[in-house]
Amino acid sequence: MAVQQNKKSPSKRGMHRAHDFLAAPAVSIDPNTGEAHRPHHISPNGFYKGRRVIKAKGE
Repeated sequence: MAVQQNKKSPSKRGMHRAHDFLAAPAVSIDPNTGEAHRPHHISPNGFYKGRRVIKAKGE
């Protein structure tokens, strides 16, 4: 088992973890409704690439 030789300072620990942040997911805008949704996913109202593919809940 590996054992560290020297203690890593809080500053160096923070630099090591600098890329571990959470990024906001990408968002696309539906051309018909103008609704925001994830790319390559169906929008909440049932549209994909500008055409209705499923009925939305409550319709």
